Amino acid sequence: MSESTHTPKPGPAALSVGARVLVRRPSGPAQTGRIVEDFAALTDTGERGHLWAPVHRWAVALDDGRLVFADTDGLTADPA
Repeated sequence: MSESTHTPKPGPAALSVGARVLVRRPSGPAQTGRIVEDFAALTDTGERGHLWAPVHRWAVALDDGRLVFADTDGLTADPA
């Protein structure tokens, strides 16, 4: 395997794959779910994403069954 020259920015300690989170979205009320993937390696490069479709760091499976993508500033560790 080749070594990656990219080091992702660490998120808050409470945010990691498997963590329960509260997702705040501008289009509706906050919802709870579980982080299922961290795409940090893809978020800091200028080669990926588009201005109209940016790459978001976290994939979150919401409790209602939907999958959403969010940035760190849109998530809070679920206090429940």
